[in-house]
Amino acid sequence: MSFFEIVMLICFGAAWPLSIYKSYTSRSTEGKSVSFLVVILIGYVAGILHKVFNQYDPVVYLYVLNFIMVLTDLLIYVRNSRIATPSHHYRSEKSRPAVSAK
Repeated sequence: MSFFEIVMLICFGAAWPLSIYKSYTSRSTEGKSVSFLVVILIGYVAGILHKVFNQYDPVVYLYVLNFIMVLTDLLIYVRNSRIATPSHHYRSEKSRPAVSAK
């Protein structure tokens, strides 16, 4: 178990709760990059797999916690992108085609 690895994960993890809160309350995708979030998730998966298969220690739980926070931010991004894009499932009465009575 490395002290520096723990500090790194705590520092990286400290930013995610605020990011999640801002994403949730803004209801916007502005300023977010889905590719960035995916790259971070892949990095945490690699760290988790390394800990599980090569050097298991309690630090793996920090990787998992960070992964969950980034995944939460990604899911909120998906929610926000759906909010920003209006659904066309329900058309108004004016947009329905006229029906001829013959």
